Amino acid sequence: MASMALLTLPVMAPVVAKALVVSPSLVGLYIAICYGGALMSTLLAGALVARLGAIRVSQICLLLCAFGLLLCAVPWLPAVFMGAVLIGWGYGPITPSSSHLLARTTQPHQMSLVFSVKQTGVPLGGMMAGAIVPLLLLSLNWQASLAVVAAACGICAVVAQPLRNPLDGDRKIGQPFRLGSFAQPIKLVLAHRALARMAGCSFAFSVVQLSLSTYLVTYLYDDLSYGLVGAGVALSFTQAGGVLGRVAWGYVADRWLGARQTLALLGGVMALSALATAFLTATTPQLWVWAVLIIFGASAIGWNGVYLAEVALQAPKGKASMATGGTLAFTYLGVVIGAPVFGALSSLFGTYRAGFLVLMLLAVVCSVVLLLNQRRAG
Repeated sequence: MASMALLTLPVMAPVVAKALVVSPSLVGLYIAICYGGALMSTLLAGALVARLGAIRVSQICLLLCAFGLLLCAVPWLPAVFMGAVLIGWGYGPITPSSSHLLARTTQPHQMSLVFSVKQTGVPLGGMMAGAIVPLLLLSLNWQASLAVVAAACGICAVVAQPLRNPLDGDRKIGQPFRLGSFAQPIKLVLAHRALARMAGCSFAFSVVQLSLSTYLVTYLYDDLSYGLVGAGVALSFTQAGGVLGRVAWGYVADRWLGARQTLALLGGVMALSALATAFLTATTPQLWVWAVLIIFGASAIGWNGVYLAEVALQAPKGKASMATGGTLAFTYLGVVIGAPVFGALSSLFGTYRAGFLVLMLLAVVCSVVLLLNQRRAG
């Protein structure tokens, strides 16, 4: 639901941009603001989880997303800005909270697969946004559609309450917060070479992932003359590829290649997919478009579980949520920088194809760096 909340406005970007009399390319700025908020809140995730428990933190996050969506429904740019900040604050601690729960209970040889299954919630939320939001827009206005998604987030927060006592038993009631809580996750990551390498990898891959999720609907709508519903369906296929990819890549990493080689392979697949996406046209057969986007989604959205499992394995004992929060700060920084740059390049060249070509180059560089590090480690 947190993932759906974050992607709801990008899916309806052409409609909202028209209502607010702004360019649809500004959706990249919206995503940057969301992830700027997520960057701040994820640095506090370790301290919050320790004091309140992972389930309580997740409930608070869902409510922040709900209030953020309601603010985005106000047709005033400062309100949308504040709504994006709240959604980001809600999105940030979700993954560290879940990593805290799974790191306590998962065997090391199953880490990649289990974390990958858990991370399917992110593309599933994207699938829901792509499939449901355009249908809501057909029967409701964009503001009411945002309110419906907000209500769903609130309901999920309430439904999670029975899990609180059995799963939050390790919380440290009354543990104080300190200003140093912001810096601790970053210090932890930079002090461990393996964690720092994963953080750099996630920075690059997050640029590719969120640029794809943020701009795909608008790209298909503007450059390929798709209708809004058809573009939303294509986004759902992309997210479905991410769901399948997260499970498949987790299995591959656990059974055969290991985390770093799997991530290097994913970088190569991302690069080829970005290149193919850049050369799609309005006359490209729909089945081919879907095939390209499913493969793109399987790689650009499918890497997270392998990465998070490796972070949990490399983290010092009992500090999985803090290490996850620290590496995710770099992940979110990639989104904050990457999505607006993608939009700016697309505006500069008058087509979103230019942005996809840049994503290809970034994925190639990341894949090469991972392969070189793997050889040195060997």
